[in-house]
Amino acid sequence: MSRRTWFITGVSRGFGRIWAVAALERGDRVVGTARDLGTVSDLARQYPDTFLGLPLDVTDRSAVFAAVKTAHAHFGELDIIVNNAGYGQFGMIEELSEQEARDQIETNLFGALWVTQAVLPYLREARKGHILQVSSIGGITAFPGIGIYHASKWALEGLSQSLAFEVKQFGVRLTLIEPASYATDWGGSSAKRAAAIDAYGPVREATRSRLSANRPGDPGASAAAVLKVVDAEAPPLRVFFGAVPLGVAESEYAGRLEVWREWQPVSELAQG
Repeated sequence: MSRRTWFITGVSRGFGRIWAVAALERGDRVVGTARDLGTVSDLARQYPDTFLGLPLDVTDRSAVFAAVKTAHAHFGELDIIVNNAGYGQFGMIEELSEQEARDQIETNLFGALWVTQAVLPYLREARKGHILQVSSIGGITAFPGIGIYHASKWALEGLSQSLAFEVKQFGVRLTLIEPASYATDWGGSSAKRAAAIDAYGPVREATRSRLSANRPGDPGASAAAVLKVVDAEAPPLRVFFGAVPLGVAESEYAGRLEVWREWQPVSELAQG
């Protein structure tokens, strides 16, 4: 496998950092972005020839295009693009402020869109490349208390599926990575929480109990999985990370099909 160049957003911690290290350790080159470059200074020291850290707020479209241009100029190519930057906004739908809702979509959806738009001219010209969109099991199902997060990921899923068809002709591949719960900082200090409304207390407690019953995965184990995906000759459009999501998806879609079939006579009535 020849050495490739990665562009990864959000490498300060979590999946972004773990995958950056995995790529660097096998000899690949990595451009890693973070809001605070101090969080990746150790990578710059340890891998001075193969790691380039760039400061970036993915919600700033012009800054995204400038960062991608710098990355391509520095290493001469871009092969693997990882849209990882994002966070979880907690709060019932009624609890969300306008700014909280907008910020979630700006980062999780538009951030990925801006990076994707910025890299595509280089990938099209090279007629190769692989875009990894970090979605979530929350991109195919939904739970109470994180509705705006789900909205951002469901939107990313639809955008990415269309994109996969659009860029296939250029030799560019796309994979949506849909992780289960992992022991990252996603629900910790990197998360944001809306002001609570007391009336939703029972729903909040039930959700907390459900989440605490699940054993989170080891984020370090995801490194081997992501390398398998990028090294595959025919990578999937979607792939779960973790053992739990497949069962969740099977239950989700079985339930949908059951209801759709039950209401099919009404659907046919509506056709006229």
